[in-house]
Amino acid sequence: MRSIALTNQKGGVAKTTTTVNLGACLAQMGKKVLLVDLDPQGNLSSWLGIDIHNLERSMYNIFLEEVYFEEILAKTCIENMAIAPSNIALAGVERILAHEKGRDLILKKRLSLVADNYDYVLLDCPPSLGLITINALTFVKEVFVPLETKVLALNGLVTLMNTVQVVRERLNHNLEVTGIIACRFDGRTNLSNEVYNQIKERFKEKVFNTIIRENTRLAECPVSGKPITLYAPDSTGAADYTSLANEVAERETNSKTRH
Repeated sequence: MRSIALTNQKGGVAKTTTTVNLGACLAQMGKKVLLVDLDPQGNLSSWLGIDIHNLERSMYNIFLEEVYFEEILAKTCIENMAIAPSNIALAGVERILAHEKGRDLILKKRLSLVADNYDYVLLDCPPSLGLITINALTFVKEVFVPLETKVLALNGLVTLMNTVQVVRERLNHNLEVTGIIACRFDGRTNLSNEVYNQIKERFKEKVFNTIIRENTRLAECPVSGKPITLYAPDSTGAADYTSLANEVAERETNSKTRH
C-alpha cells in the first residue's frame, strides 16, 4: 500500500484536480484506490457527486473518533475507487481538538485500520499547514506537491519542505517528499518553462517528468461529476493524468516508498 498526501499551503494549484484524476487513472489501471477528503471545502467530495450539505457522517466524525472509516466510505463512478467525504464541519476540528493529547495521531489511528485494503490511499489536504495537514503527514509515507508553474511557486515550496522536515523529525521518520507535479502549465509562456526548469534544477528526480498542461476541459471537469478520463477522454488533461499515473506506478519498484 502506498499512502500519499497531496499538499500545498497555497490554494488553486490543482491539488483536488490531481487527487481525483490521478486516483481515477490508477483505479482504471486496476489498482484499489481510496481518496480521503481533508479539505473542509469538500471540493473533492462534491466533484464525485456527494451531497456535502447533507452528510450524516464524514471526516469530521472520524477526527472526533465517533465512527470508524468503514462507516463513512462512499463508492464513486470509478470502479475500484472509494472516497472518505468531508464538508465544512471539518473546519471546527482544529478548535475542538486544540488541547487534546495525541491530536496529531488521530487520523493515523483510524485510517491504519482500513488502509491495507487499498493499493493507494490519496489524501487531499487543505491549503494550510494546520492540525489536519499535520495528521495527514503523520500517517503517510509520501508527499506529492502539485505546483502551479507561476513565479511565486517556489517560495511556498520551501516552507512546505521545512514543515515536512519537522514532522519527519518529530512524528513520522518515514515521511518523504517523493513527487513534485508541475500543474497549470502554459507552454506558450516563457514563465511556465522557466519555473519548471528552476524546480527541476533544484529538486531533480523528485519532479515528475509528466507536466499537467492548462486545459479547458480540465477546468470544466468538476461540474460533470466525473474524472477527466470519463468526461473528456481525448483531451490533453486525460493524456497528462494517464501519463502521471503510469509514472507514479513505475516508481512503485522503489522499495523505500512502500509500507
